Amino acid sequence: MRLARIPVSAILILLGLLLQVSVFGRLQLPGATPDILLLVVVGLALVYGPTGGCLVGFAAGLLADLAPPSDHAIGRYALVLCLMGYAAGLLRPEHGRQRSVSSALLVVAGAAVASTLLYAMVGALVGDTAARHVGLGQLVVTALLYDLLLAPFVVPAVMLVARRFGKDPLSVAEDDEGGPGLGSLSRYRTTREATAGPAYRKKRLLGAGKRP
Repeated sequence: MRLARIPVSAILILLGLLLQVSVFGRLQLPGATPDILLLVVVGLALVYGPTGGCLVGFAAGLLADLAPPSDHAIGRYALVLCLMGYAAGLLRPEHGRQRSVSSALLVVAGAAVASTLLYAMVGALVGDTAARHVGLGQLVVTALLYDLLLAPFVVPAVMLVARRFGKDPLSVAEDDEGGPGLGSLSRYRTTREATAGPAYRKKRLLGAGKRP
């Protein structure tokens, strides 16, 4: 991940963690808690790709594991968000620009369901039975509902900030290599340079043949 993206990601993660702990974590809502950090990770992964999404997810999850009033094993949420960031990054649109809201909502829905199930599964492996008392089905449904309600406000804003202050490395690489990032003018010049050589030599040969 590029160095320019680190401060942008850190600010968005810290802001999401602050909202998660101080606002949404204190809401007495039935079932699951709205997961702002998951939405931030998904938004960044849709711009940065699988590698960046994996790193961002691990960092966000580790901060959530360490932040009070955390009552679960350290690394549990880091594993979940790391996998969610990687999976969302695999669905990254071209140049990190989402063309439709429905596709982003589908990614959020899949991440909400998968993260809830994975978090409960990892908890069962380490002896955390909290999901059994609440009901896994209720947790999945409420997590899906809350995250989908917040996604139209959080994910587009995160993607906009990430694109503006952390430019896409693919477009930069293409510009450096004379690829599509240079536009039609570069393609026109490349085509002329490729075809001008043989035609020019052919004209010279014809001109030489007409000389006495």
